[in-house]
Formats: sequence, C-alpha cells, structure tokens
Amino acid sequence: MAWTHTGFTQKITFGSGALDEVPSIVREAGGRRVLLVTTEGRLASPDGERLVKALGRELASTFAGVQSHVPAPAVQAAVQQARRDAVDVVVSFGGGSCADLGKAVCYFTEREAGTPGATWLDRAALPHVAIPTTYSGAELTPFFGMTDPATRRKSGGGGPTIAPVAAVYDPDLTVSTPARVSAETGMNALAHCVECAYSPTRTPEAEAVALAGAQRIAASLPGVVDDPVDLLARTHMLAGAVLGGRALQNASMGVHHGLAQLVGGRTGVSHGIANAIILAHAMRFNAGAVPAEMRRIGEALGDADDPAGAVDRLLERLALPTRLSDVGVTDEDLDAVVRSSQSNFSVQANPRPVSEDDARSILEAAF
Repeated sequence: MAWTHTGFTQKITFGSGALDEVPSIVREAGGRRVLLVTTEGRLASPDGERLVKALGRELASTFAGVQSHVPAPAVQAAVQQARRDAVDVVVSFGGGSCADLGKAVCYFTEREAGTPGATWLDRAALPHVAIPTTYSGAELTPFFGMTDPATRRKSGGGGPTIAPVAAVYDPDLTVSTPARVSAETGMNALAHCVECAYSPTRTPEAEAVALAGAQRIAASLPGVVDDPVDLLARTHMLAGAVLGGRALQNASMGVHHGLAQLVGGRTGVSHGIANAIILAHAMRFNAGAVPAEMRRIGEALGDADDPAGAVDRLLERLALPTRLSDVGVTDEDLDAVVRSSQSNFSVQANPRPVSEDDARSILEAAF
C-alpha cells in the first residue's frame, strides 16, 4: 500500500443556526466585497433574504442565474460580473450547481490573473465560502462540472486552490428543499460514499469516512423523505453528506459517476436521479473486482451479501424512478454516452477496466 492524503485548508461549520456565522467566516477569509452565487428561487426565499441581510454592505454583487448542470455561458457571465465588481470572495448558496458555479468563478479568475494554484501549499486567489442546501457534496471538493449547451457534453476543471475555504452546514436550510430533490441528492451522496469506498486511489481515511457516510445516509434518508420537516432526520442526513464530500477529497470516482455525468450533460436529467438509477448496476459490474470492499459497503448498507440489492431497495423505498427510460433517456442518448465514455476521467479511474461494450451493458441494465 502506498498513498498520499491531502488535507485542504477548510473550515466546516455545522449545526442549526450556522447561517448566522457566515459574516464572520467571510471576514476571516478576507472578504470585503462578496459575490453571492445562487438561484432566483433561493435568493427570493426567506433564507435568501436572511443571508443577504446578514452579509449587509459586504455584498457587492449577486449572480442569481445558476442553472442545473452549470451551462458554460452562465459561468462566463458570472466570471465577467466578478471581474466588473472587483469581488474578493465568493459565497455560494444552494445545491451542487451553485457550488460548482462558484468554484468555476474562482478557477477562471485565477487563470485570468495568471496565478493558478499548482500545489496544496498555494492559497486561493479568490476564496469561496459554500452554503449547501442539498446533499451534493460539491461544497467540499476542488473540482467542478460544466456543460457545453452546443455539444451537450459535460466537462469541468479544478485544482488544489479551488476547494471552498469554508462550508457552512445549517440543517434548517434544508427543510425547504423538496422531498424529491432531497431523495435525489441524497442518493448522489450515497454514490459518493460507495465509489470512494472501492476507489483505487482512496486513502485509508477516505475509505473509513466513506463507509461511515454510507451507513448514516442509508439510515436517515428514508426519514427525510417520509417527513421533510423532520429536523433531526435532516441533521443526520446532512452529516452523512458531509462525510461523502470529505471522502471525495482523497478518492477518485469511477464508472458510475462518469456515466451519470455524461447522461446528465446529454439529456438534462438531474445528476441526482442519474446517480440513483445507475448506481446498483455499476456496483454489480464492479463486484467481482473488489469483493472485500463491496462486502464492507454492504455491511454499511445493511446487507453484506447483496449491497447492490440494498441500493435497489432504498431506491424503491424513496419512490424514485428506477429506469433511465422512465426519465426520458432514449436509445440515441445511450449511444452518444457510450461513444463518450472512453474519454471520461471517472470511467477510466474505475477499479475494473471499462470498455465501450461494458459501458453499454451498464447503461442497458439501467435502461
């Protein structure tokens, strides 16, 4: 065994009422001119109004044009706005697309300045404070996804200085997130844990954190869907999502996330639902290559002998779609995703080699 574990400079604040800590965290990050990155809906919500009030005069600019899968034109507009308004810190507020767009602004700002981060010792040119309202995990990682609307291809970027310097987890903010969105992003968080737990590049800490996250998510997500205003269930689920995001920092994703990204970029299907539908089929594909790891994952999910079956049952329990064809994916889409699969980094980082035929078999099983 040989591995390198990287710890990012990152402050995590967790708990009911944590939103009130944002102004002091922004000041700690050196922020005096904040760019708030969010959606129109989140900005107009009571929580959005509360955040705007808390930021006060330090809020220099607001970009509320975040869209699912982060279209490249939105990134370009946000980067131009950040430059125009001379912001010195980004605050993202919302789901994974908000965090990803915030990270993209930091990434392209660094490159425009000619100071891209190269190693873990470098400091962010534009610090980012992330406030998640879903369970995506994007608020802790140094990479972002971005979609080209013309080609319908999803790619991205990142580096050691692109991880947000702080993440503020307030379970109160998740109560207004619809149960369906919670279920989808919760399955995304679970998928992070599963793939980290058998990733070829995982560190021992990443594996341990991933397994703890999988157990917590599987136990708490049904309660969130059953009673979306149950703050205790929301709190446990959010803690599980934190663990999933932490595990991602020192483990690579595999064929499951790679195919989910390609399906989402191609079809517009939410990243969470693509994750939810494909996960068990990717696990079955990998089972023979990582049997010991898969058994530990099964133990965390409550079925050591059939971890993929445990995912199937959880998906059914959450009343989410179980087939790609149920959410509008076509045979033509599958063909396009298969053709793109060999150039996807996550697909190539899978613990078992994945050919085009393998990618097709996984997708057809999920279709």
